[in-house]
Amino acid sequence: MATKDELGRRGEDLAVGFLERAGYEILDRNWRSPTGEIDIVARGTGVIAIVEVKTRSGVGSGHPFEAITYSKLRRLRSLAAEWCAAAERPSRVVRIDVVGVVAPPGAPAVIEHLTGVL
Repeated sequence: MATKDELGRRGEDLAVGFLERAGYEILDRNWRSPTGEIDIVARGTGVIAIVEVKTRSGVGSGHPFEAITYSKLRRLRSLAAEWCAAAERPSRVVRIDVVGVVAPPGAPAVIEHLTGVL
């Protein structure tokens, strides 16, 4: 059985592949500041997406999207501002997205992408 960190890393890898197939360019992964971390920063058509990835091995404890709280969204918004301030080429259009990954052992993963959650 995969550890929580291994499952999270697998989910982020799956999310990156999903986003790239959807036409996004990955600008950063696991970008850190003193106040937190952004899982993925991706550029789509005319937008920078700050992407939070939530991965579960099943939905017995709830869907991955249920782990996104108001305080997590508020922190992501602050981190997005920090990333933009540090970016060499900041974008005028930034949004917060969430990718939910359900990756049961021995079965294909299911990936869902919510755009503009905040």
